[in-house]
Amino acid sequence: MSARSRRSILAAATAFSLLAAMAPTPLRAADEVLNVLTWCDHEDPELLGPFEQANKVRIHFKDIDGTEAVRGILRQAQAGDWDVVIMEETAAPQLAAAGLLAPLDPAVFPATDIPPAIASPASGSYQGQLYSVPEKYGFHAVAFNQAHVSAPDMDDINAPWQPRYKGRIAIYDSYLPILSYVALALGLDPDHLTEADLPALHDKLAALRANASLVGDTASVQQALADGQVDIVVGGGGWTTAGVDEGGTVTTADADAHAPPPRPDLTFTVPRQGGIRWQHGISIVEASQRKALALAFARYLRTPAAQARLATSSCYWGMPANTRAPLDDATRAALHWAQQPAYIAASHSFPIVNDAMDARLRALWADVMKDTSGGTPPTPASMAAPQPAGDATGADEPTAQP
Repeated sequence: MSARSRRSILAAATAFSLLAAMAPTPLRAADEVLNVLTWCDHEDPELLGPFEQANKVRIHFKDIDGTEAVRGILRQAQAGDWDVVIMEETAAPQLAAAGLLAPLDPAVFPATDIPPAIASPASGSYQGQLYSVPEKYGFHAVAFNQAHVSAPDMDDINAPWQPRYKGRIAIYDSYLPILSYVALALGLDPDHLTEADLPALHDKLAALRANASLVGDTASVQQALADGQVDIVVGGGGWTTAGVDEGGTVTTADADAHAPPPRPDLTFTVPRQGGIRWQHGISIVEASQRKALALAFARYLRTPAAQARLATSSCYWGMPANTRAPLDDATRAALHWAQQPAYIAASHSFPIVNDAMDARLRALWADVMKDTSGGTPPTPASMAAPQPAGDATGADEPTAQP
């Protein structure tokens, strides 16, 4: 890893720690503050500044690391603590059922310029009512260095299990998308996993772990691929490769300048057997006392200009939902803009699992990943008893992930 890369990671970690220490809770003192639960890619001043200036408001944000974290935060919040939540869209029905989200009017969020599969209200609806609208998406599939790995080989989802790739693989450290991806490699439907599927899922994951030299969060796997520590990232996608410069840092393309040229060696694909599609959705918190302002912010995030800034976030890049986002040719090439219809058709939406299955999948993941020494993978019989999912995400999920 280069000195510049190490400095970048340390600086980002320090900045995140300072932000967490300075602003861990919602700001409730003034109406000119809008409190948002969000992923790290929604926090760039270039994205927030135009809305803040136009509305004379300050956006106060808190990073989230998963659906359970959102549910826990909102359940413990007081009225008016939070106004907007941006999360995996398939999680909206669960939160809506708990009374935590406000209904949305579909007429306020036209989908004319959004691909039909992305715009479909099914993911963000509960009992026929809309609670979330999409604004950014991407894939958990496979990212790789095509200078060292055959691109046609990566069209087969099972390629990373081949012995020739031993020690050249990183695994994205997030249990649900990776286990869902492994399920696809087994020919299983990630949305309908049963207890009978778990032994095969365990063994397949253990075999992949035995081939891998690294299991890491967004920044770690991105850096490892950029630095040449690994050649393949299982679970990777455009968020892993797009916008990454020669030093291994994600560069931002502002609306008035061209994006840096993409590195031709780093790329990604969705294999023919499929991949998992993550999709950010915007929701308004039911207990918000600034719903009009929250609605204005939600609408702003879907404008072409905001979509372009989201696509090229300094945290990680991703596909804008709005096809009119003003992105230059280099940015579109890095995001594989032309391949999106095929990728969407081949991918599965982020899975929805009940609490019991979620607990089993967490236990399976923890059992396989507990031995990082590269020794003999554990057997299904040694799996820890599943624990209730609760409202904590645990250490398995990174704090900055798509």
